[in-house]
Amino acid sequence: MSQAEAPATTVSSGPAAPAVARWLTPLELTILGAIWGASFLFMRTSAREFGALPLVEIRLALGALILLPMLWNGHTHFTRKHLLPLIVISAINTAIPFSLFAWAAQRAPAGIGAITNATAVMFTALVAFVFWGEHISKRRAFGLLVGFVGVAVLASGKTAGGSSVWSAALAGTFAGLLYGIGGNLIRRQFPGIPSGAVASATLVCASALLAPFAIASWPSAPVPLHSWVSAVLLGVLCTGIAYFIYFRLIYRVGAARAVTVTYLVPLFGVVWAWIVLGEPLTLSMAIAGALILGGVALSQQKK
Repeated sequence: MSQAEAPATTVSSGPAAPAVARWLTPLELTILGAIWGASFLFMRTSAREFGALPLVEIRLALGALILLPMLWNGHTHFTRKHLLPLIVISAINTAIPFSLFAWAAQRAPAGIGAITNATAVMFTALVAFVFWGEHISKRRAFGLLVGFVGVAVLASGKTAGGSSVWSAALAGTFAGLLYGIGGNLIRRQFPGIPSGAVASATLVCASALLAPFAIASWPSAPVPLHSWVSAVLLGVLCTGIAYFIYFRLIYRVGAARAVTVTYLVPLFGVVWAWIVLGEPLTLSMAIAGALILGGVALSQQKK
């Protein structure tokens, strides 16, 4: 998310997909992967100056503003019984994982966060199996194992300069676990509510939850202009606009196809970091990325 990094906010796929040009869906998936991949670049370039919590608060607030029309259109679906689940899910599926990725961006190359973000798909399947008894085939179980081996390779690897990235890799992986928990809770707590309204509501709620902590840790030193530009792009482009594209895809082609953007995010995350920041792709990152994405692909199989 960043589902962003695609946070799991899918509730319903909407009506039958309308007829569109065949090239439109692949194009939008590619654009969305490029945008969400860039979110790790923007966090990397602004997290140090803002700090993790203030940066995430800016991201949430701007993203929520962009998606307010979705919340307005679907607000009648929410009742008082949804309030507590909304608070819990907003923390688990948005505020905390966004903060973990921003914290990781202060300590490790942008590609580390982009690669670990892909574990969200695997954790979604694992959590559904452990807590709700959903069937998991041998092939999917093997995919989970392969993916977690990739995480271990990434955590034990070295970045340029010889510094370990284990803490950032573990933070990103824990964020993926929270996405997996949150995605399962959303499907069970908000059945029948338009997914765009749920996404907007969670951003608004997460912003409110995080605001006191962000204000308390707001940077005392002036923040450079380039960090403000990155923060604004992170909120407007990588959260608000990206979520809008994502839910357009869910409406048109269904959640199962829309979530395949997960495969593109690590690729673009590493490429943007290489082009803009000059961060190299190390051997451990390449091996870990291949293992994690291979695990994601296998964990998506039905049999």
